[in-house]
Parts: sequence; structure tokens; C-alpha cells
Amino acid sequence: MSQNIKKVVIVGGGTAGWMAAVSMSTLIGRDLEIVLVESDDIGTVGVGEATIPTFFALHQLLKINEAEFLSEVQGTIKLGISFENWKNKGEDYIHAFGYTGKSCWAAGFQHFWLKGKGLGFSEEYSCYSPELMAARQHKFGHLKQNQLNYAYHIDASLYAKYLRRLAERQGVVRQEGKVVEVNQTASGNIQDVVLESGLVIDGQLFIDCSGFSGLLIDKVLRVGFEDWSHWLPCDSAVAVQTESVSPPIPYTRSIARDCGWQWRIPLQSRVGNGLVFSSKYLSDDEAKTTLFNNLEGRALTEPKVIKFRTGQRSKQWNKNCIALGLAGGFLEPLESTSIHLIQRGIIRLMQMFPQTEITNADRDEFNRQMSNEYEFIRDFIIMHYHVTERDDTAFWHYCRNMEIPESLDHRIRLFKESGRVFQAEGDVFGENSWTQVMLGQGLMPEQYHPIVDMMSDPELQHFLKSIKASVDNVVGQLPAHQAFLNAYCPAKLAE
Repeated sequence: MSQNIKKVVIVGGGTAGWMAAVSMSTLIGRDLEIVLVESDDIGTVGVGEATIPTFFALHQLLKINEAEFLSEVQGTIKLGISFENWKNKGEDYIHAFGYTGKSCWAAGFQHFWLKGKGLGFSEEYSCYSPELMAARQHKFGHLKQNQLNYAYHIDASLYAKYLRRLAERQGVVRQEGKVVEVNQTASGNIQDVVLESGLVIDGQLFIDCSGFSGLLIDKVLRVGFEDWSHWLPCDSAVAVQTESVSPPIPYTRSIARDCGWQWRIPLQSRVGNGLVFSSKYLSDDEAKTTLFNNLEGRALTEPKVIKFRTGQRSKQWNKNCIALGLAGGFLEPLESTSIHLIQRGIIRLMQMFPQTEITNADRDEFNRQMSNEYEFIRDFIIMHYHVTERDDTAFWHYCRNMEIPESLDHRIRLFKESGRVFQAEGDVFGENSWTQVMLGQGLMPEQYHPIVDMMSDPELQHFLKSIKASVDNVVGQLPAHQAFLNAYCPAKLAE
């Protein structure tokens, strides 16, 4: 007779491990024993410190107080990402959260904007987005009506510590130590892990949060890896923290360089910086020089070089082991999707949590959904590199001219030829995201939807003016971002 799942072992801490621990212990853990194995001697990667709005869903489920959380992680508000030098050197645009303008049942707002542009009375596409205009003016606040869509910039290490405190309150047991041996059952399931101290920890379900090493999913279960480096050639990053030299802005900066791109993520206490690059076109030392030549403020840490391979595991759930975070795959942090993918894996696991034995159907469905989501994000990130007018370095020449997945090629052709964007099931990026980035990268549709012609030209002009006035009204009510942080969630600084 099969036994109910009573014990879960999480191998690895960091953001992925502690997110899994606090989620399961809070939401489904009444009769569940949860042990997390973590070694203080093993550092976390911590490349990205930015999130997207889907982050709210988990925090709402966990009943996390926003002001307390932001204070604990020294966080700031993120309304979007500024992409600089991506289309061409010296040009920029913002991919903002939320919605631009007003759509109708048959056509997105871009169709109305396109006709207005042809008639000469559309303003920049960005002017019809309250989040984008607030970002440009460095403003943010909570409004009773017309709430903005937003996410956060956070200190990932402080976030993991915050989650740990919440998880331990819920009964999660943290076991310090390194895993030196993994034993399997006759069927190939993981039976237990053995620590350096000799302690044996058994379990019925194992979650691999061991980062790039994939200690369980790769080294033990030998699950294959789908390599996407031919589409995403960047394979390295160098990261450093700097002092703040100005008030934090409410958006992430992504600045394209000759062989990759640089991030700037403002926190209340410091700025996170890094350069994502391809080792084929740039050495580690050259990357460090490029980054340090483009820093603002004094460096607080030594530069840290991280090597990675873009792609995903062929199965993220195999046997009785689920890979989360970097153990399951990696997509560079260009659109801040790392924490989102961790969260989606956790939610899906809890939706499919086995009562007794693990079924093949559950595993297959979990893997199908996760794979689809990784591929949608992959395509979105590839588009930033491929849809560009840059051809000034060997790196950008390769990206502009490389073959791309058929799924992405179809989306690009559809938008170019008709202005249409359809959100696929499981795609975290909606119509507005795809539209903003494609327009920002220089892709202009050749025609608009005929339903727009149901409006007379004066009606269309009034329609566009009224949206712009509404955006201006919303943004006009907002305080400065720094003033909001000071009043709502001042950083809890380390003593």
C-alpha cells in the first residue's frame, strides 16, 4: 500500500530553496515535514535582483506585508526596463509593465496608434502608458484608483534570509552541511542524501535547488540539457556592487555594449551592476574593464565572474526529484524572469502535489508546462538581440543575422505584416510587452486592423488625446519615487 507524501527534502538554499520552503510550509505543509540542506560554504549566484509583476501572486498567497518586505530587502520599485543602445547606439526605449492605451475586442491599441501616426497626430507610443511615463519622471505611489502595475528591485541575499525566517517559523528545518553522497532505490528514485558529517537525510520527494551544479537532477539522475547558446551566445557575467550616487530610479537599466549588455539595478542602499557577455567575443579581463569603465559610484565588492549556459533541462521533474531555479535551466536576466520561473515551478508543484505515489501523467504535464514557459521567455529574449539595426561589432552581426526559432520568426512576421500579437497560453509576456519591445527595437507594422477605420479621423484624434490626458492625470498624482520609499518602506540597514 502506497504511503502519503510526508517528507520533502530541499537540497540548496538561496532564493529558490527558501521560496520553495516557505511556500510549501505555509500553503500545503500542515502534515508535511520539510528539511532544507544548505551549506554556508557554498555561495549563491545572485545575478539578478529584479522581479516582474507576477511576483505579487506568491506574496499574496503567503500574506507577506509589502512594506515590511521592501524594508527588509532594501528594495525599490520597478516599473519596467530601460533598453539603451539595443536598437542603435544612442537610442533607447522602456519596456514598461501594465497596458498601453486602450484596446478593443478585435485589435490592440497599437493599431489605433499606427493609424494616428500615419495621420500625424499620434504622440510617441510610450506617452500612452502611465507606468512608462511615471518611470521617466522617477515617480511612484499607491493610488486609490488607477493603481500602477509594478514589481521590485531587491537584494537577493537579504530576500533569502527573510524567507528563511518565515519558513522556520512554519516548522521548516534547516540542516547545515554539504551533500557528499546520494543513494537511490532500485527503481532509480532518490532515497536519501548523505552529508559531510555522516548525517543521512531520507525523503519521499526531493527538490533540487543546488544551482548550476544540478546536484540531483544532473549528477545523479543524468537528465539531459537543451542547449540554447546558438540563439543566446552570452555565456558569462561579471557582477559588482557600487555606492549610490543619486536617488534610486523606478526602473532597471539594460545598456547594450559591444559584446553583450550591462545592468544597473538600484536598491535603497546600493546599486547592483553587471555585464553579461559572450566569451567568444570578450575575455574576462576585457569584460571587467568594460564594466568598471561604465560604473557610477565607488565599487563596494570585488568583481565576480559567473559562467553559465543558456537552456533548460529536458525534464525538470524526473523520478521523485523536481529541479527549481538554476538547477532547472537558465535564461540570462535580461527581462528579470529568473525568480518568476522559480515561482511558477513552485506553484505548479503545489498544484500537482502527489497524495501518495507520483504519477507519470503529473510529471509529464509539469514538464510540458515548464518547458513551454521557458521557450516563450527564450523567444522573447532572443528577439531583443535579433530585431536590431546594430551591425557594428562581430557580436551584433551574429545576433542580427542568426537563424532563430520558427516560433519567434512567426511572431515577428505576424507583427511586421499586420501589427498583430497573440498571447499564447503560458506566455508570461502579454501583447503590450511584445509590442513595446518590437516597436522599441525598430520593427514597425506595415498595416493596421481595419476595425480602426470605424472611427472617423476626428474621433480617433479625440480618443488618443483623452488617453494621453488620463495618463498625465495619473502620473501627476504620484510622489517622487524616493519620497515614496522614505515614507512607506525605508530600508532596514544592517547594524
